[in-house]
Amino acid sequence: MPPDTLILAFDTSAAHCAAALLSGETVIAARAEEMGRGQAERLMPMLEEMLRERRRTWSDLRAIGVGTGPGNFTGIRISVAAARGLALSLGIPAVGVSGFEATAPDHTAPHWAIIPAPRGMVYAQRLGGDPGKPELLPEADVTTLDAPTLRLDAVPADQQAVHIARIAARRWRDTPVRPAPLYIRPADAAPPREAPPVILP
Repeated sequence: MPPDTLILAFDTSAAHCAAALLSGETVIAARAEEMGRGQAERLMPMLEEMLRERRRTWSDLRAIGVGTGPGNFTGIRISVAAARGLALSLGIPAVGVSGFEATAPDHTAPHWAIIPAPRGMVYAQRLGGDPGKPELLPEADVTTLDAPTLRLDAVPADQQAVHIARIAARRWRDTPVRPAPLYIRPADAAPPREAPPVILP
């Protein structure tokens, strides 16, 4: 990768707003703010601040990296929509990176990437070699898995953004597919039980 290739990455798949700026192999900025809500209002100002502080502009970017989950449904949609919109307006690629990949991007030995899920469950995927299919498992089952485990919640949020940026830097030239949310379980929200309103003529 040329030394001046600038990659912007961000993630709002959990209770945070995190971003990183990568120039070549060098991380020139990384930050995270813990927040249970408000990512939609905070994400773009955070990205603009990060670029301005490093005296860079949107037009300097060569690619966008974005965390695609699994995690918070609304948070994932915020980041993925932002990444796709920025990529379209800037004419650059956007690369989706799952939370499993962002757990330990340089760990090549077989392992399970683990991400916390609600109600005593975890999201899990076997990586290293041929990746397995993402699963939703009880937390208690983690101890029975057939390879070492690495957890995303052990990685600080700003470092998760750095990992996403590094993976995007490897892939941006040959990733034609636009990023999409990675959902493994149905949303918690349920449709109303009441009958829909009747529209009178």
